[in-house]
Amino acid sequence: MKEEIRQKLIDADSLKNSPAANRIKAAPMAVKTEQETEEDVVLNISLRPKKLEEFIGQKELSDNLKVSLVAAKQRKESLEHVLFSGPPGLGKTSLAHIVAHEMGTKITATSGPAIERAGDLIGILTNLEKGDILFIDEIHRLSKVVEEFLYPAMENFQIDFVIDKGQFARTIKFNLKPFTLIGATTRSGLLAAPLRARFGIFYHLDFYQTADLARIIKHSAKTLSLPIEEEAALEIARRSRGTPRIANRLLRRVRDYVQVKKIPKVGQEIAAMALNELGVDKAGLDDCDRRVLKTVIEVYDGGPVGVESLAATLNEEVDTIVDTVEPFLLQAGYLKRTSRGRMATKRAFEHLGLKNKEKQSELF
Repeated sequence: MKEEIRQKLIDADSLKNSPAANRIKAAPMAVKTEQETEEDVVLNISLRPKKLEEFIGQKELSDNLKVSLVAAKQRKESLEHVLFSGPPGLGKTSLAHIVAHEMGTKITATSGPAIERAGDLIGILTNLEKGDILFIDEIHRLSKVVEEFLYPAMENFQIDFVIDKGQFARTIKFNLKPFTLIGATTRSGLLAAPLRARFGIFYHLDFYQTADLARIIKHSAKTLSLPIEEEAALEIARRSRGTPRIANRLLRRVRDYVQVKKIPKVGQEIAAMALNELGVDKAGLDDCDRRVLKTVIEVYDGGPVGVESLAATLNEEVDTIVDTVEPFLLQAGYLKRTSRGRMATKRAFEHLGLKNKEKQSELF
């Protein structure tokens, strides 16, 4: 035991005299701000931007958000509650962490399905300090009870909870410290009107342009220490379905490919070859997208077909098709929605090299 204590003292002494310790002594005021938290490590690993100036794309959103952040800091107030909506992978979670970084506050992240009871929310809210941020992903999936419990917390920074039962029941009002709620949703239409009305700031994220995605890929490649040519970044960007998360995922897969093949630099041909082997075609469609289109065309003669029938035929969840597959196919013009259901467009027939039947010619 004595030997163990002695060893710890030696380790502590050597740590005091280390170069890192000397740097800390030289700048004592910077220790807290410069020290990396677990959150920072996760953000670095996932290639997410940490500052608003590093956030690429969505220019109008970034400019408006910057104004709101600067104004809140000048007034020394908490930022108003913010709602981010849009398809998955466009940067809603990244923006929530950026807001926390820009405001210099702590962020507590959770998701709608994770908060099952109002009691779970009480613990989270009472632990928030002044100016802290509560980020709720997939906020449209909050239960009705939890959602209604959140209303006074958002509006008056108070929560009401009942203790005891029957004739002894009492309501206790608990004051919270002013905080900012940031909600993210892929389906804003499912949000209850009273909840939506309590957000002061609304932003919708749309699919990214190819040029912006190429900039994101080059920045991520630099973080990954991966040499990449401009044309290769554009090639990956064109196949990324307008989504930064997919762009970074494809970049990692290209990195794996060039590492195994011992290729020193990623060029356009190499990027195209790697992505073709992954099953991602020139339009960015993967196996799942092509399965959906082929099912609409071959099984249902190009449509119209209801999404429930389509999901049953593909043995997929309806939410997977509606939230993940369909948005890009609609935006890119491969599918269209009608009052009778989903229909494949002429562009889908041409892309898959399938013959357009006479019935379909009339529809287009």
